[in-house]
Amino acid sequence: MAEHGLDAALIVQQTDLYYFAGTAQDAHLYVPVGGEPRLLVRKDFQRAAEESPLEDVSQIKSFADVKSAVLDNGEESLKCLGMELDILPVNNFQIYTKFFPRTEIKDVSPLIKLVRMIKSPYEIDLIRQAAAMNDELFGLVKDILREGMSELEFSGLLEAEYRRMGHQGFVRVRSFNQQVVYGHVLSGPNLAVPSCSVGPTGGPGANASLPHGAGFKIIQRHEPVQVDYVGNVRGYMVDQARTYYLGEPPEEFRKIHEIALQIQQALVEQGIPGERAEAMYDTALRMAEEAGPAEGFLGYPAPVPFVGHGVGLELDEYPIVGRKSPHVLQQGMVIALEPKFIIPGKGLAGIENSYVVTGTGMERLTPFDDAIQVLP
Repeated sequence: MAEHGLDAALIVQQTDLYYFAGTAQDAHLYVPVGGEPRLLVRKDFQRAAEESPLEDVSQIKSFADVKSAVLDNGEESLKCLGMELDILPVNNFQIYTKFFPRTEIKDVSPLIKLVRMIKSPYEIDLIRQAAAMNDELFGLVKDILREGMSELEFSGLLEAEYRRMGHQGFVRVRSFNQQVVYGHVLSGPNLAVPSCSVGPTGGPGANASLPHGAGFKIIQRHEPVQVDYVGNVRGYMVDQARTYYLGEPPEEFRKIHEIALQIQQALVEQGIPGERAEAMYDTALRMAEEAGPAEGFLGYPAPVPFVGHGVGLELDEYPIVGRKSPHVLQQGMVIALEPKFIIPGKGLAGIENSYVVTGTGMERLTPFDDAIQVLP
């Protein structure tokens, strides 16, 4: 913060509070450049005090109490305050500008994202547990998937297994107006239905109010059924996708699936510490173009500008393995790679796995078989 001219940060978003203070209760975390952080809790104070390891946890009743606590040392000591302007509602921002009229409020979100981009051993252990959860779930598909069930029915049965394993249900996404519940289960032509989803796939959703994910389509034989789901343990995630078929898949899908696997392998080999994330994206685009079916690579008709993204407490963390990405791979990053091809009117072929960047390269976290899963 000092390097960026900030005197302090005031953190309010639940995910960031959980990361820095160990609790997601209704609170403000005040972090001065000098001195100890203070957690100011509106509701519920008792839970926050039990959950947070911070020493200074106090109860407040209103926004006005935040002002008093932050300005304990006088307004002259707070010339520049960092807040999460990427997600803070404008109405709330205006309240803070009234509280601190002599203070410049700047966006601290980029610094928070960079800190959270590198995972600690504790975080990586939880992500490994989430990967084990996913490995069990993907293995259960063969016992659940049946011809004639709807995507919604199929996804509901899978999600019941997730809940049995302790999945919290909600997948946090930082991007505005993006909501994810577990992930996407789609089949056949629905895999090629575009939507507002930030990923390569969309789907129709159950209705126009949540216009992506599983719909009422009936699952049939000899069509792709992709399970693109996010395992979650104590808020930490892995992102993974596998394709299943009831009966043999068409040769077209087999060939494109193999291309996706080749792209994935090339990215894994390229992904060593010090490598530019943008260079990996360029490799993926070049390989897709050389293989032929580049038109639907990473989405159709509007491909997304990335082939990989960070995962952690949110599904869309740094680094971005994409166009014009400024990120350079570092040990401790956790990245989901997803080379996928939309086949217009027919479906999708592709793969997704999560990896941790080690001192020597990318270690795969999601071990389930990459091959197309052919079921009787």
